[in-house]
Amino acid sequence: MAHTRELFDTMTAKAGLSSDLLADAVDTLQECEEVVTACAMGMLGEQDALDMASAISRDLDCADVVGTTRRVLTRGSGPDNSLISAQMEASLLACERSHELCSRHAAHHAHCRMCAEATRRCADMCGRILEALHG
Repeated sequence: MAHTRELFDTMTAKAGLSSDLLADAVDTLQECEEVVTACAMGMLGEQDALDMASAISRDLDCADVVGTTRRVLTRGSGPDNSLISAQMEASLLACERSHELCSRHAAHHAHCRMCAEATRRCADMCGRILEALHG
């Protein structure tokens, strides 16, 4: 996070958020993207992969949404935060949907447990960003 925060300290278009909050959000989004992608691949390798098709789909959707959100957040938006706000809401929803199904498999698959934890952290971070944007 230190390098991410340092990067944000050098930028002027930071969506009106502190460098610490932005860095934490970007790092959390990146971790989530990596974990849900790995979890989806882990589920594909399981014997009951067909039973987990919905969870795999939700993980892949989540990876795409949080990855896009991370890139948009990193660029900043200037004085209009409406796109960042919409992206954070989409990420919150994607994380909640992924968390819902992976948490059901968490007791049986370590990758699902890790995914459920990462998506919960990311959903919480999205909520903090939305609160900071809307006060």
